[in-house]
Amino acid sequence: MKQWTILSLIFACTLWLSSCSAESNVKKGDKFYAIGEYFEAAAEYRKAYMRTKPKDRIKRGERAYKAADCFRKINYTARAIGSYQNAARYKYKDSIVYFYLAEMQRKNGEYKKAAQNYEIYLQHQPNDVLAKNGLQSCNLAPIWKKRPTLYTIKKETLFNGRRSDFSPMLAGDDMEQLYFTSTRPQATGNEVSGITGIKPADFFMAKKDEQGKWQQPEHIESEINSEYDEGACCFSPDGKTMYFTRCTHDPEYPRFAQIYTSQRSDASWSAPKLLEISKDTLSSYAHPAISPDGKWLYFVSDMPGGVGGLDIWRIQIDEQGLGGVDNLGEPINTPGNEMFPTFRPNGELYFSSDGHIGMGGLDLYKAELDSTEKWHIENLKVPMNSQGDDFGMTFDGLHNRGFFCTNRGDGRGWDHIMSFVCPEILITVKGWVYEKDGYELPEALVYMVGNDGTNLKLSVKADGSFTQEIKPNVDYVFLGTCQGFLNHKEELRVDTSSVSKEYVLQFELASITAPVLVNNVFYEFDSAALTEASTVPLDSLVTLMNENPNITIELSSHCDYRGNDEYNIRLSQRRAESVVNYLIDHGIVQDRLTPVGYGESMPKVIRKKLTERYPFLHENDTLTESFIMKLPEEQQEICNALNRRTEFRVLRTTYGLFDAKTSAQTTDSIDENRTKEFE
Repeated sequence: MKQWTILSLIFACTLWLSSCSAESNVKKGDKFYAIGEYFEAAAEYRKAYMRTKPKDRIKRGERAYKAADCFRKINYTARAIGSYQNAARYKYKDSIVYFYLAEMQRKNGEYKKAAQNYEIYLQHQPNDVLAKNGLQSCNLAPIWKKRPTLYTIKKETLFNGRRSDFSPMLAGDDMEQLYFTSTRPQATGNEVSGITGIKPADFFMAKKDEQGKWQQPEHIESEINSEYDEGACCFSPDGKTMYFTRCTHDPEYPRFAQIYTSQRSDASWSAPKLLEISKDTLSSYAHPAISPDGKWLYFVSDMPGGVGGLDIWRIQIDEQGLGGVDNLGEPINTPGNEMFPTFRPNGELYFSSDGHIGMGGLDLYKAELDSTEKWHIENLKVPMNSQGDDFGMTFDGLHNRGFFCTNRGDGRGWDHIMSFVCPEILITVKGWVYEKDGYELPEALVYMVGNDGTNLKLSVKADGSFTQEIKPNVDYVFLGTCQGFLNHKEELRVDTSSVSKEYVLQFELASITAPVLVNNVFYEFDSAALTEASTVPLDSLVTLMNENPNITIELSSHCDYRGNDEYNIRLSQRRAESVVNYLIDHGIVQDRLTPVGYGESMPKVIRKKLTERYPFLHENDTLTESFIMKLPEEQQEICNALNRRTEFRVLRTTYGLFDAKTSAQTTDSIDENRTKEFE
């Protein structure tokens, strides 16, 4: 009897200690949960559940639910299903358990079971939009699986490591760089994240080689990587500014994601600076995306005033800083979570959501604005979407191809990068803006106007080029502009095409401050008579004068050193007058033209571009008689030919603009107004 009493006491003490231990686990779990460390919290709640007596049904249900909630947040879908089922079995007090169980089952592809639990939940909450969408999704998803779209996808082994790899973003003039975020072992630091149970994420980058083949990704050695979690990134249209998500941590406070910026300096990124979107310090700001025109920063936040969950917002960017914040509202945002916005250069907005009708988890959607500024939403369906999380698209320029990420098929919920391609008919125009007889003009702007309402201002890349999608059967006008240069206009109209095609336009801009060579103007021997071959370049000069109606020019002719000086002056003067007469005969008024014959008095000064064609010459060489006579005979003849030339020089840019009311205006303000009128 005494022995039995002792055993009873031991058993009672064990139960008491177990109960105390379970309560301790719950307190630890609650602490971890409060600061967002869901991986650690899940472990504590799981221990508490196991240490709670089955007869204590209320506590068992509560602890199962808490563990399930953590598993859901860290994408441990199978464990979340098991824990939600336990919570439901122990009659958890809130019907929300059936909603989240259905969500996880749908994410696991168990559509019939998910539908049953949505229906149970809707009996308690018949007006819940997310549950209604979820139930409808269970009916549509199996149909979508049987009817895949034209997209093809492929897992990119080269970019994927042994952990999560996500949020790819293409960059560079030719999209030859791929930035992405990864928790692979090479990431900074040795600490394990209390949120995910793996290392905090860092930025990595892969580059294409000269043959266009992707190389192995490398860790970015820059301050944009830290001991904290780095997330989705994007770049300004000029590629000089990076916007990215960083989630710092504090052992005593919740984690809030924030957006940082970094500036490109040579080949590296500067130390990041926090981008203060609002004074609200209790909300998260993440997943930045820049609109194609560079005027808007789109981002994700849970700040007050949204539709629900995480919403997509935007804020205007200008030279003065950031403007006011706007919520995109419905139909894009839902009571669920809208995340990872990104843009295709043609203006289409792509994002991921678990609130719209979809396959399960996060699905990818395309949003387009119609003529009334109303958004139209389209699910990308199978194979782009799956029952798992699908998100983070990036596009290879204007093409409907690129990369995205997904955790489909990964039992640990880890993300992996995949490529996608969708066949399409893409008609584009590629333009090159450069100086006449000079190099590209990376500071140039091209204004694009179409009779369908198109009105765009296009920046050019470092090589002076731009690429823009165009539509068939639309009349387009392109105006190439750059400070210090005359404008150049091109017109384009293309018919409907059954194949993709690229049209090329050249914008050769004439300097306002330096003499401009008129190539291929020829005269009869020892005469001022123009040859027939001269009509093409002179017609181009007529066009230039018509495109720039407010300029006056000096039209000059030059000779080589051979012959009598006075004779050369008279011959060059008559030749300059021949060109001026041609322009007058073709509609250019006489008082815009000043003919001058310089003879041999102004030998040509070599510009850098010309040294590429004639390596024996150097920049700033002046082709005087003494210089030429030191050269071999063949090179002498080349220099003499270069000296025999026809040029023009801009004298004024205000012809016809001044009158009594405008005489006080400056040339600069007039030129600025002309540009604005075209805009």
